[in-house]
Amino acid sequence: MAAHFMEHGIDRLLEIVKPGMLCAFDFDGTIAPIVDDLAAARIPPPVLRRLAALAEFTPVAVITGRSVEDVSLRLDFFPEFVVGNHGMEGLPGCEQSEEHYRSMCSEWLRKLHNAMKVESIDAAVWIEDKTYSLSIHYRQAQDPSAAEKRLRQLIQATLPDARTVEGEFVFNILPADAPDKGQALSLLRTHAGASAALYVGDDVTDESVFDLPHDDLLTIRIEDYASTAAEFYLPDMQAMLPFLDMLLKRLIEMLRAEAVTRVPAVHEVKPA
Repeated sequence: MAAHFMEHGIDRLLEIVKPGMLCAFDFDGTIAPIVDDLAAARIPPPVLRRLAALAEFTPVAVITGRSVEDVSLRLDFFPEFVVGNHGMEGLPGCEQSEEHYRSMCSEWLRKLHNAMKVESIDAAVWIEDKTYSLSIHYRQAQDPSAAEKRLRQLIQATLPDARTVEGEFVFNILPADAPDKGQALSLLRTHAGASAALYVGDDVTDESVFDLPHDDLLTIRIEDYASTAAEFYLPDMQAMLPFLDMLLKRLIEMLRAEAVTRVPAVHEVKPA
């Protein structure tokens, strides 16, 4: 179980923050509120201002289940890394694998559409085609509980070799060999040369990051969850504002201290 960040995590933040660290965030439910209309999701201006400021001082990454194309339209700031499809899309050096996943998901989409038609699945259930992965949304189904059960059975029968990650009213369908968010974060850290990192997420798809060793990684979940592997939790998205303020303050302090130590000593030179 995670500990309340504001009560137990501030010392850990002060300890881990250092210049050049990688600050990574999920999108929906973390820096943008979850909304029924996925196309309406946006980062609230107070959060956006802090993220934009953070990106001026250290590498920032957004690692999301959305496609890179989709989420890039909603960021309104310029993180160094944007990784989509739960870690499959946008990773440096992984372009060849993306084409393999694209072909696989195209075939899966065809099979699922046919199976849902045969099974007469609730018309409010829909498949989001994210090119490299699929998401089946059932939030608006007449009976979400019944839809969840039927969809789970349908996915297992139709795509037995796929990896399924369940979220809130959604089934995420991914290739079994695809990198997850944890592997994506590790690769980004190597690419950026970051000796430390932090990650903030809000659901089951973020647990692959939370499961990573915590020695030089600070992990935070939005809202408490009994079985999470995250170190700490924030009670809700509103708590992101004071968290980002603390993060920025500490990072600026560290950068200023580093700058002072790099100023060469000026010695008085006496005239000959």
